[in-house]
Amino acid sequence: MYKRAYGIIETLAPLHVGATAGEESGNLNLIFRDQFTQTGIIPGSSIRGRFRSEMRRDEKGRESDWYGAPAETGESDSTTESVVKFEYASLLWLPVFCPGQPVVWVSCPKLLKRYQRIVGDELKSRKIPEKYTGSSTLKPLNVEGKKKLFFNFGFLELKGTENLKAWFPNGEELPAVIVGDDEIGMIHDMALYRQSRVRLKDDEKRVDGGGFFNTEALPEGTIMVFPIAIRETDTKDPWKPFKEGNQTGEIYLGGLESIGFGNCQITLKGEGVAA
Repeated sequence: MYKRAYGIIETLAPLHVGATAGEESGNLNLIFRDQFTQTGIIPGSSIRGRFRSEMRRDEKGRESDWYGAPAETGESDSTTESVVKFEYASLLWLPVFCPGQPVVWVSCPKLLKRYQRIVGDELKSRKIPEKYTGSSTLKPLNVEGKKKLFFNFGFLELKGTENLKAWFPNGEELPAVIVGDDEIGMIHDMALYRQSRVRLKDDEKRVDGGGFFNTEALPEGTIMVFPIAIRETDTKDPWKPFKEGNQTGEIYLGGLESIGFGNCQITLKGEGVAA
């Protein structure tokens, strides 16, 4: 049997979790994407790896108790099952520049449906907002008597507004809009943080040949969600990934930490998580 829990990620800096070399395009370092919505994700292995390394640093030797023992060369049956199991983190709300706002958080029905499934009873009875629904905190433009938002691709006309507070994990309703499942990918790519970089020669301040490349990342303020399953064991100790049993902590995910990427705040909720 498993206890259900979930984690909420809020990016405090741009977040780059890179795709494999086969998915890279020229000199652009891409992020992992969901194959259906084409929006950024964080693989469960990346989340588990970071939690494991943090526990190894703070409680060396106990990381295998919670996250499983790795395979040892030349030893059969050296691996053990992980007590804590992580699924991938998907996008929930993506901040997008929008003139007149200046930032609007964007989601779509498919992403909200996954969030509803992960959270469970909290949202079970709620109807997923229809596309082109805006939050009650949104201040759309009035264009010829119609409520519209302006993005880089043009105007988006709202069908109505409603209180979307329940769909924000921290309970604060931000200026937001729901778009179609077939539109979120385009808006997502428009909103990504992109940085051009160069590699310099070791012995002089000149660009190394072929050393120009670009990196893309999810922007600061992105909200993501991932489900957690905690296997019941004989021990009565709760899972305590953060010090002193806190349910919220800062952690680095992805790559490029040394140049300011990856800082995230994670909040854990549900059964089996230390209060």
